[in-house]
Amino acid sequence: MTDELALLKNNLAGDFYFRNTGIDNAMRMIYATDASIYQEKPLAVALPKTTDDIKTLINFARQHQVTLIPRAAGTSLAGQVVGQGIVVDISTHFGQILEINAQEKWARVQPGVIRDDLNKHLLPYGLMFGPETSTASRAMIGGMVGNNSCGLHSIKWGSTRDHLLEAKVLLSDGSEATFKALTPTEIKAKTHGPDSLEKNIYQEVLHLLEQPQNQQLIQEKFPKKSITRRNTGYALDALLATAPFQNPDVPFNLCRLVAGSEGTLCFLTELKINLLNLPPKENALVCIHCATLQESLAANLVALQHDPTASELVDKRIMDFTKHNPGHLPNRFFIQGDPEAILMVEFFSDTKATVQELAQNLVRDLQAKNIGYAYPILVGPDANRAWDVRKGGLGLLRNMPGDTQPVNLIEDCAVDAADLPAYVADIDAMLRQHNLVASYYAHAGAGELHIEPMLNLKTSEGKKLFRQVLADTVEILKKYDGALSGEHGDGRLRGEFIPEIMGPAVYELFRQIKQVFDPQHIFNAGKIVDTPPMDEYLRYTPEQETPKHRTVFNFNKEGSILRLAEKCSGSGDCRKTNLTGGTMCPSFMATRQEHDTTRARANILRQFLTHSDKINNFDHEEIRSVMDLCISCKGCKTECPSGVDVAKMKAEFLQHYYDANGIPLRTRLVGNFTKLNALASVLPGAYNLMMSDNAAGKLAKKLMGFAPERSLPRLHKTTFIAWFRKWQAGNPAAAGAPKVYLFADEFTNYNDVAVGQRAVQLLHALGYEVQVPKHEESGRTYLSKGLLRDAQKLAIKNTELLGQVLADGAPIVGLEPSAILTLRDEYLDLVPDNLLPQAQAIAKQAFLIDEFLATEISRGFIKADRFTTAEKKIKIHGHCHQKALSSVNATVKILSLPVNYHVDVIPSGCCGMAGSFGYEAEHYEVSMKIGELVLFPAVRALAAEVMVAAPGTSCRHQIKDGTGRLAQHPVEILWEALIK
Repeated sequence: MTDELALLKNNLAGDFYFRNTGIDNAMRMIYATDASIYQEKPLAVALPKTTDDIKTLINFARQHQVTLIPRAAGTSLAGQVVGQGIVVDISTHFGQILEINAQEKWARVQPGVIRDDLNKHLLPYGLMFGPETSTASRAMIGGMVGNNSCGLHSIKWGSTRDHLLEAKVLLSDGSEATFKALTPTEIKAKTHGPDSLEKNIYQEVLHLLEQPQNQQLIQEKFPKKSITRRNTGYALDALLATAPFQNPDVPFNLCRLVAGSEGTLCFLTELKINLLNLPPKENALVCIHCATLQESLAANLVALQHDPTASELVDKRIMDFTKHNPGHLPNRFFIQGDPEAILMVEFFSDTKATVQELAQNLVRDLQAKNIGYAYPILVGPDANRAWDVRKGGLGLLRNMPGDTQPVNLIEDCAVDAADLPAYVADIDAMLRQHNLVASYYAHAGAGELHIEPMLNLKTSEGKKLFRQVLADTVEILKKYDGALSGEHGDGRLRGEFIPEIMGPAVYELFRQIKQVFDPQHIFNAGKIVDTPPMDEYLRYTPEQETPKHRTVFNFNKEGSILRLAEKCSGSGDCRKTNLTGGTMCPSFMATRQEHDTTRARANILRQFLTHSDKINNFDHEEIRSVMDLCISCKGCKTECPSGVDVAKMKAEFLQHYYDANGIPLRTRLVGNFTKLNALASVLPGAYNLMMSDNAAGKLAKKLMGFAPERSLPRLHKTTFIAWFRKWQAGNPAAAGAPKVYLFADEFTNYNDVAVGQRAVQLLHALGYEVQVPKHEESGRTYLSKGLLRDAQKLAIKNTELLGQVLADGAPIVGLEPSAILTLRDEYLDLVPDNLLPQAQAIAKQAFLIDEFLATEISRGFIKADRFTTAEKKIKIHGHCHQKALSSVNATVKILSLPVNYHVDVIPSGCCGMAGSFGYEAEHYEVSMKIGELVLFPAVRALAAEVMVAAPGTSCRHQIKDGTGRLAQHPVEILWEALIK
């Protein structure tokens, strides 16, 4: 079919990948998985640009008996977007908000619009789209329709089905249709007139629902109506509950059937959705600490009597993983003692007094019933931080060491909330019979706990249990008239068990619905109906070994580099946009391509490190192409709930790739940046002239592969070390002055000498003795280019040298975040075991100068009266490594010390420069796109008198090139503010 696929590619405006080599093969491997445990390489991947592209794909699928797999954010948990057909990704080009009607409270959007981004757009209107999944920062409206997503506020705001007003779709013959609420007259018009697939759909669906025996089946076999989360099969019960059948006041609308159909009936191109008023401005979150899981379920029944907006469970397993997660550790502030479970119950109201009263009423009721032992009530930002613990559940659980991992299997089963305690007791007993444990969390108020048993799917026994646990759960669900799927869908995971739980007659109705809409099964075949066995096409095969790979970095704490890659759950936190904020993942924010996500990089590594036909498993062009735009910002180290540190894995990959393919010249030049600067510093003036924006400079940039538009860093007329020796001779420290060791990194020593000078002068003026210990360059340039063995030599040498100054306990402070933080990050994984205790001791004494000064301010050693009282406004852009491994809060604190300095943080992610990345010709455009997301517009909007602070040398350079503004290091600003 290669020739036919090549012809199809030529007929598409969007991108299309189908070959077995290069980027095409990489794309097919990336799209082989979603957030489920399934993996199946698709025939091709399409990124359609227009509706005509989708029509072309439908016609091709019909002619060649190929299935199309619609995909949005790819966060589905039941394998909905995994299969052998053509994956059609609408996330890149179908993300427009087309119309907002604030008066009638609806919006018209393309299916690739992200839920949280939409709500930010709706904020000025006082409106929102209600359904809210834990993945709402990247989940798209089209995907939410496909799964009938609900979210943590579903007991008040309902499911996506409840808010889908109209759907413009393409049917399986390529024709267009619009499904919406119809009057009896309109229904008659739809079922008469010229023959068409749309006409046939209306006729057949209405005929099916008119049959008394079918109505009886639907009434008897579907989950009990009190279960609000009921998404098994196709929603015939929701359609039956409309006119002309059960309720003449609810108009017939095929959108009820489309919602939850997982892309198996038609292809969505445009959606009209209902909007809600924003909730009242005041909220309170009661965090009920319970000694047992059953106690938390009892608390849930009490809470529901108080009419909350949400009642969500977090169990001990999830909470324990927050203890060692840098992103979630601060969010543990509300946890008291060691609860087995916390039930988080939320109330909204217009006044603080009312919402506090609602919360207190619940607490009093619980205390009277002797349920729970602590009940902190959180409001505002504190409540949001606690909610982040709950939302991070899926990713946090992937921090379990080893091959036994939590598995999405029975996590979407739902029962009546009143039945939840008994249901959970039965599930718990069943799991104990199989010697299994599980995590329990999420939607207690809606009767749907995400129960994730811990299984090792790399073993035959684990695979056997995988099937058996679901089969046993189906029997328990029957006892409670429960739903096999509540919001995550059936997909290929649970579809096989639909006949068992709903009966073969109902299952046959589902097959008829599929046949009516899609007689050739071109839309997402093998999902919901006619699914393959649920234990086929898993990511892991029975008795699969986890290969060992010799690495330069130490991956012991992660288990191995492969196990670190395997920690990626596919939850897609790395797909959030600049509107959501954060640092991860800058290149994806700029390109909006799955190819450039943290998830894609982990997946491609996992697949080749598991299966490769080469001795060197890293020697694959596909990995290189996917890693290309990773700028090693380290955002994933903190913001990924599973802590999948792709920057570390990229550096390791590059070293082994170079071993097989050689080190490119530009890589050597960048890696040896410090050595070259040392040579050039003999004649800095000549070097600067040669690297200016003249003919010589342009030639130099061309030869080095740097972008002609990019300015190059200049050398200072002297080195910092040379200046410091002279300065130190004439500026002795005061007797008894506390000592500070300044780490003279390679950027400060050659390029940013003035920053180093101001730091020394500031510290000296504030009463500190400044020493520059003997050390080598940090190795950052080698790390950034994957020259790990060179970086390792420096790590060992610096650990030995800096170990000599540890005894007096003086801090080691640094100016450049990417350099000083190597002592706290990479060095710990580069030094041999015998030096590790010394490296750990150095890491504890190594600080950004911002951190050191902030600590001294807190201790009262540095006071505001040493600084000016003049008024200034300052905007801070934090360095990526600072955000990931430290905090921008210290920078805010030190710059806020002068009493009339007003400091704000620019809500930017990465600046886009990322060391040499922004200089490189092929990366320049993406580098500037990253800057344009937030940083550049924010800086351009500032008045001339507003100062811009940026601790990172790359950041300051990027701001200058992108906006023409000169940013300063925080110590420069403090030096200027100091009363001399």
